[in-house]
Amino acid sequence: MVEKKVVIIGGGVAGAILAKTIQHHANVTLIDPKEYFEIPWASLRAMVEPSFAERTVINHREYFTKGDLVISSAINISESEVFTADGRKISYDYLVIATGHTEHIPKTRTERLDQYKGENTKIKSARSVLIIGGGPTGVELAAEIAVDFPDKKVTIVHKGSRLLEYIGTKASRKTLKWLKSRKVDVKLEQSVDLDSFTNENRTYKTSAGESIEADTHFVCIGKPLGSAWLGETLLKTDLDSNGRIQVDEYLRVKGRSNIFAIGDITDIQEIKQGVYAQGHAQLVAKNLKLLIEGGGKENKLGIYKAQPPMSIVSLGRKHGVAQFPFMTVVGRFPGMIKSGDLFVGKTRKELGLEPKIKKS
Repeated sequence: MVEKKVVIIGGGVAGAILAKTIQHHANVTLIDPKEYFEIPWASLRAMVEPSFAERTVINHREYFTKGDLVISSAINISESEVFTADGRKISYDYLVIATGHTEHIPKTRTERLDQYKGENTKIKSARSVLIIGGGPTGVELAAEIAVDFPDKKVTIVHKGSRLLEYIGTKASRKTLKWLKSRKVDVKLEQSVDLDSFTNENRTYKTSAGESIEADTHFVCIGKPLGSAWLGETLLKTDLDSNGRIQVDEYLRVKGRSNIFAIGDITDIQEIKQGVYAQGHAQLVAKNLKLLIEGGGKENKLGIYKAQPPMSIVSLGRKHGVAQFPFMTVVGRFPGMIKSGDLFVGKTRKELGLEPKIKKS
């Protein structure tokens, strides 16, 4: 029997887990503009401890050993083919779109590891650091720096009225209190004009007219969705007003029987985070196996239910803030769940890899 062709576009959390899970059940092609998968929620630790990235930046070929790997970007799709930026046409029986968010990061693993070393040098050589954005990325980076380099002055500037606006107000308040206890200066309802920076006195201006002295800065605001390229394809009418792909309960693009979408790019009403993207991948892996096997198994397809708002934000190496459905906790308990290893060992095991590796 001829193997069915499954094409996965995007090698982030959802795409990587799916490729690893389905590779022995079909002729799988993974398309990604970079040669590696990266555990995204661990990237901020890698900035303060570059050796941490040795475990978190993983060549696709370490876990995806059987299928075809195409290091390029998808630029168009038809009913049966994917077209890539390097001129390839790749046919499919089933297509899965997992392009998440757009991010300008290096193509090779070596370049990415070097980038972390460079960012670490920036932090170490600075006496003061400005972080623009008070979402989970900005908060976690501020906490990592405050814990590992307590002598440095850290300032967060956030345009919203509270930190971590995607979760509840209690979590925001507790996080603000924790950051202030570590002498992090938090300025809310302001933005930073990066063009206002003056090199002589290392000063940034905020929208409220305040001056902030900082030796370096990091921009930690939301990344654009990786769906712009779909606007000129046959799926252009399947995007909602926010640019997310509309999916049915089986995570298929609405109205289509052989195209799925998973991860942050979907219109599922839940917090966009890695653990849920993993759930999408596992469900679609199950559904693809059923479809590939055939024999009238479509009525057994798994249904995805949006997950309740739950999130854990690391606050350095030992603390964290967790929002569970019925309670919010800050301190060592959520830190024990996430902050020590940041689920890196667990994620590596899910990819079939050793949780620990020897440092190169």
